[in-house]
Amino acid sequence: MAPKKRVAIRNHSAEANLFARRTFITFIGVLILSIILFANIYDLEVNSYQKYQTRSNSNRIKLLPVAPNRGLIYDRNGVLLADNKPVHSLEVIPEQVDNISASLKEVSLLLDISQEKQDKLLKAIKSKRRFKPIELYSRLSEQQVSLFSVNQHKFPGFFIDARLKRYYPFADLTTHSLGYVGRINRKDSIRLTEQNLAEDYAATRNIGKLGLEKYYEDLLHGTIGHQEVEINNQGRVVRTLDYTPPVSGQNLTLSIDIELQMIAKRALSGKRGAVVAMDPRSGEILAMYSNPSYDGNLFVHGISNKNYQKLLDPKNNRPLVNRSVQGYPPASTVKPLLALTGLEEGVITQSTKFYDPGWFQLKGLKRKYRDWWAQGHGWVDLNKAIEHSCNVYFYNLANKLDIDRITNMMEKFGFGDLTGVDIREDNRGILPSVEAKRRRYNQPWYKGDTISVGIGQGYWTVTPLQLAQAISILANKGQIKIPHFLQATSMLVTSDNVNETSSSDKANTTSLDNMTVKMITEMIEYEDKPPIILKDSKNWNLVLDAMHNTAQKKVSAFKGSRYDAAGKTGTAQLITKKQDAKYDAKATKEKQRNNAMFVAFAPYESPEIVVAVAVENVLDGGGGANAGPVARQIMDQYFGDREIISKDKSQHPMHDNIYQQNIKQSHNKDVGAQ
Repeated sequence: MAPKKRVAIRNHSAEANLFARRTFITFIGVLILSIILFANIYDLEVNSYQKYQTRSNSNRIKLLPVAPNRGLIYDRNGVLLADNKPVHSLEVIPEQVDNISASLKEVSLLLDISQEKQDKLLKAIKSKRRFKPIELYSRLSEQQVSLFSVNQHKFPGFFIDARLKRYYPFADLTTHSLGYVGRINRKDSIRLTEQNLAEDYAATRNIGKLGLEKYYEDLLHGTIGHQEVEINNQGRVVRTLDYTPPVSGQNLTLSIDIELQMIAKRALSGKRGAVVAMDPRSGEILAMYSNPSYDGNLFVHGISNKNYQKLLDPKNNRPLVNRSVQGYPPASTVKPLLALTGLEEGVITQSTKFYDPGWFQLKGLKRKYRDWWAQGHGWVDLNKAIEHSCNVYFYNLANKLDIDRITNMMEKFGFGDLTGVDIREDNRGILPSVEAKRRRYNQPWYKGDTISVGIGQGYWTVTPLQLAQAISILANKGQIKIPHFLQATSMLVTSDNVNETSSSDKANTTSLDNMTVKMITEMIEYEDKPPIILKDSKNWNLVLDAMHNTAQKKVSAFKGSRYDAAGKTGTAQLITKKQDAKYDAKATKEKQRNNAMFVAFAPYESPEIVVAVAVENVLDGGGGANAGPVARQIMDQYFGDREIISKDKSQHPMHDNIYQQNIKQSHNKDVGAQ
């Protein structure tokens, strides 16, 4: 009989103790893990609440920039020169269109959009998010807008969008002073980033590229606004949470008179040249026109390659060049200043005479420097030298002065330096000096170089703006005014309580669309440079009297004027003639013909206007015959010699109406932006 197996007796007490120990250890582990879990929850929910709440909001809430309206620009009489005009564009949200290709083709047939444009649009659509609006076609005509509006129900997802774009009502008449705006390019973006201004232009597409639009960009642009919106995980806007309106740019009032601009354009019709008119009492530029010009509106939306090549074509006479700040040989227009230098240096007096046989010759040289009058003027004193523009007199004067003394005096009148005008296209020109010639040509200065400088030729170029400034200083007897365009800035602000405004502000307070707004205007003040002090103040009058005689006796264009003008003619030679060669304009290539120059101011006793004129490559006559009549027309307009162009406000009742209409239009646009 087999032995029986032993049966182990369970120790229930030991098992209970083991289970209890394991349970305790598990409990401790769970407790520790729970403590860690709740500690982390506490850290996330309490200690790090702000951090993660901000990160959460950044994923849920987005700030969208809102572009401000660009400030408007007016002339001195309130005529609008730079406006913001609504432009309509066709846009589409691809996700709302079942068949984008077919729909685009139908819309293109309706609006007459080319196949090439359609292909480009399809590529652009594929590269962008489907739920965001995409611009298909900009600058729709009124007819295209009407056609689409009538048929819009056929094209779900397509819509017309309107935004303000810069518009220049006077087109080419103001381009070289106002400049223009254009699309922000890569170069602009880099510059804005370096200047920490990129955020301010987040919603802006255009920026000032030239002229006053560029110089006063910081005033015209305005302050960006923001729209706080809630978005979903796909980036689509769900709702608007908050809105901070942008602040429109400041409006600018310029010293330019658009009527003078019109006269300048008419006077230069068919000619290449420039006109600058300024007020010597303040430095305000009344007119600046360069002919030919071009329409700045071409650049606002992005100029086509065809139009740009047309502007670059030499056959079109370089319209992109601002001839108002381009260097020209000054010719005889600077003879009064050279005469003043001679008087100041004691080289000549009013009665000093030089004999003019028709030529001047340096000792030891065979070359003869000819006078414009081959027979010569005989014995010539200061008055006759300026009045008759005697070259030989000024050859002798320059020879006695030497180049250093001439340069020192001409520097005081602003030659060879920037005028300080508020456009960045200003030009220094070339002031003749020993150092300038050595630096530019690596050649020494010769005595003959000084002789040419004596009649405003040789190594000397000035801009019409510099000439206007120099003659302004002369007419002011040494007082120096900085040329400038800007007269005043103004901006609209909302006011909750009109009673809180000052009495002066109340006069400019109005109510538009149930909103109280206030126009704040700030006049711009400019500091003058230190005046030119002469050793003998009588020398001013000696030179000015001679210029007065010149305009009254020798410039036929000013005969019969009702105002008392003074001036000086100039004829700039562009090519060197052989010793005995006679100048024949008809036998000379057009671009090598002489330039006509003229400067004038009036009234003689208390000058109100200075005009500088340059006319390129004239066929017949000199400065008096070609540039003088241009200056006369400008002054006739300014002083109102003709009834039809009188400056008397009673004869121009439209002025006040236009001003009020433009200001009201400006108010409405700015208030709408706010």
